[in-house]
Amino acid sequence: MKILFMGTPEFAKASLECLIKNNCDLIGVITQPDKPAGRKMVLTPPPVKELALASNIPVYQPQSAKSGEFLELLKTLNPDIIAVVAYGQILPKSVLDYPAYGCVNVHASLLPKYRGSSPIVAAIAAGEKTTGITTIFMDEGIDTGDMILQESIEIGENETHGELHDRLANLGGELLFSTLVHIQNGTAKRQKQPGEGALYTKKIDEKLCEIDWGKTAREIHDKIRSLSPSPAAFARLDGKKLKIYKSEIIQPGEKKSTLDVLCEGGVVRILEVQPEGSKKMSAKDFLNGRVTNVNVVGDGVLDVPSNTE
Repeated sequence: MKILFMGTPEFAKASLECLIKNNCDLIGVITQPDKPAGRKMVLTPPPVKELALASNIPVYQPQSAKSGEFLELLKTLNPDIIAVVAYGQILPKSVLDYPAYGCVNVHASLLPKYRGSSPIVAAIAAGEKTTGITTIFMDEGIDTGDMILQESIEIGENETHGELHDRLANLGGELLFSTLVHIQNGTAKRQKQPGEGALYTKKIDEKLCEIDWGKTAREIHDKIRSLSPSPAAFARLDGKKLKIYKSEIIQPGEKKSTLDVLCEGGVVRILEVQPEGSKKMSAKDFLNGRVTNVNVVGDGVLDVPSNTE
C-alpha cells in the first residue's frame, strides 16, 4: 500500500518515525514551506521535512493543498492512502476523495471531544484526567470523520502541555501504524462519532494566556501547565510580563518556600518563571534577585514589603 504522508511539526514527526521504523511504503512527504524562525529569522525547515530528507523520502512543499498544481502532484504520485498528522491546512474534497483508501488522520483527543487545532491545551486547561489519540477517516468537516481506533492515557496531576504532547505524539505514531495495517488487511472498523459531547477548541491568543487570579487554584494551575512551555501563561509585574511555566497546588498553612499565591480553593505554588527580557529560572532564584517579595492582589501581580509573610 503506497502511503503519502502529510504533516509538519514535531507531533507529526513522531508518526513519520513510526512508519519509517516499520518499513512502510512511503512514496513521499507533503509538508508546509520553510519559515523564518528565531531572533535572526533564519529560514527553517519543518521537523517532518528534516526527518524525511534524512530518510531519503521525497519531500514536497506546496503553498496550498487546494491548488490545481497539488492535485496534479497527487496524480503523479498516485498514493493508495494519505496519512495526515498536524499538516496545517484544510484538505479539499478533491484531495480527500483521491486515494483509493481515502485519507486518515491522527487527532490528539478522545473524539468527539476537543476537535480543532489545540486539543492538548484544551484537555489540560479543562482539568481532564484522561485524554488520548483517535484515528479517523477524514471528511470535509473539522475532525468529524468516522473513527477507526482510539486509545486513552491518563494526564498527570502536574503534567505540562509539552510533556503530554510528547507522550501523545508517540502514541499517535503507534495508532497510525495499527490503523494502516487494519486498512490494508480489510479489518478496519468505521464508527460514527457520537452527536453528543462534541467540543471545539479555541485558537490560542495572548488574551487566553493571561492569568486571572480570581479563578480557583485548580483552574489557574491547569492554565499554567496547559500553556507550558509555549506560549506560556503570564502575569504582570511592574508593567511587564512574567511568564510562568511550572506550578503545583498546596494547601494553606504549608510551609512557604517559594512564590505562593493564595487563591480560592488552595494555594498555587509557582515553581518556574521567566521575567520579560530575561532567561527562564526557578521561582526561588527569581525571588532571591528581588529587593521585595511578590504578592498577588486583585487582577495583577504587585510588589509588597519584603517582610510580608
